[in-house]
Amino acid sequence: MHNLKRLLSVLFVVVVATVILLFVLENQQTAALTLFGWTAPEMPVAVLVVLVLLVGLLIGPLIGAFLALRKRRRVGA
Repeated sequence: MHNLKRLLSVLFVVVVATVILLFVLENQQTAALTLFGWTAPEMPVAVLVVLVLLVGLLIGPLIGAFLALRKRRRVGA
């Protein structure tokens, strides 16, 4: 059973890595973002998408922690 879990984990990682590699290879064209007059340097679309994903992965838990603290204060008061 342990070997099956390990095999499924490795298979999952290989599939995810393959999908990411295909995404990066298919999105090599460059793009520049403009927001409120500020223009970001041109970079591949895949890089922009990965950066946005990472920002979301950072902001999500911070918002969750903030809401949990706010709820805890409200319950304790």
